[in-house]
Amino acid sequence: AEARLPMWEVLLVRIGALTALSQFMLGAALGYGMTFWEAFWATMLGSVVLEIVSLLMGIAGAREGLSTSLLARWTGFGRYGSSIIGAVISIGLIGWFGIQNAVFAKGIDEALNGALGFPLAATLTGLFVTAIVIFGFKWLSWTAKIAVPGFLAVIGYGIYQVLRDHSVAELIHSPHPGPDLSLGVAATMVAGGFMIGAVITPDMSRYCRNGKDVFWMTLIGTFVGELGVNMIAVLMAHAVGSDDVVTIVLQTAGWLGAAIVIFATVKINDLNLYSASLGLSNLIDSVFNKKINRGWITFIIGVIGTVLSVLGILEKFQNFLVFLGVWIPPIAGIMVVDYFILKRGRKWLDESRMQGRLPEDAESINPITLIAWALGFFAGYFIQF
Repeated sequence: AEARLPMWEVLLVRIGALTALSQFMLGAALGYGMTFWEAFWATMLGSVVLEIVSLLMGIAGAREGLSTSLLARWTGFGRYGSSIIGAVISIGLIGWFGIQNAVFAKGIDEALNGALGFPLAATLTGLFVTAIVIFGFKWLSWTAKIAVPGFLAVIGYGIYQVLRDHSVAELIHSPHPGPDLSLGVAATMVAGGFMIGAVITPDMSRYCRNGKDVFWMTLIGTFVGELGVNMIAVLMAHAVGSDDVVTIVLQTAGWLGAAIVIFATVKINDLNLYSASLGLSNLIDSVFNKKINRGWITFIIGVIGTVLSVLGILEKFQNFLVFLGVWIPPIAGIMVVDYFILKRGRKWLDESRMQGRLPEDAESINPITLIAWALGFFAGYFIQF
């Protein structure tokens, strides 16, 4: 319990994760294919789903003081099943790392007038962030303290610039500049955009003092992040007529703004890598019973993510979000139902919490859970609404 933190400290890291560039990219993608109000309702729908998942997962995490991949062992997935989740989430996070890193590299490359070329720029930026993470979490909170206010300031300045040239009413009623986006796909993109963040809420909420802290942390985080950042990005996409983030920021906030936004990608990417390395080290530990230095794991993941950026994962952004929106949510559904309704692992968790250690017993794997997850994924993927 000595590791519990005041609510606002955890909230800052959480808002940091939500006011990221990825959120802005999502908002711009919505604004490019939807009117303001269509985007608003898509964001509301997606946010409600995210808040429910974050809150329930977060309360379980705060109560047990466990990270997501550990919690999963006693909430339906069992020892080996939980490591599969860790791996699944890590794969998603490596994809995010590649996307954010590509934006970072693109910005740097444009700033230097293409002197490096995109592949070299992406390689350098990816390795730079990997190095930061290997030095641990203390650095992370330090970068969040600078990057969050900086990013918000740029967005604020960008809005000011946009509003100088356009009236809000005109932007709200303006048609969208790009091809149509349906409400179902858009809401799935909103949910998919932060679904990993929602499922890994316990990674942060285990530092919360109680359920009330978790409630405010997730609620404020979701509303400031989703509604705030999305709707602003929608208006800016309408004003600039593009869904490319670097273009939008350059046109509204100039080079200094672009520099700060690029710095914000560093902050979110260190979180991506940090959580991915936790998930994979858990996989190796539970399946092979080997403890491997996390620095090495971080290095390998960082290299894979960097390769993805060089290969052009950024071009597939929409497909990536929809995929996450159907691939990740069944995990949370299973864990929440098992923890709060079936309570199958509760006895072990309650006993071990009294003694301040991890439960010794856990089922090895639960085939029903894996079937339920596969069914959830296929239903989400093939049933269109």
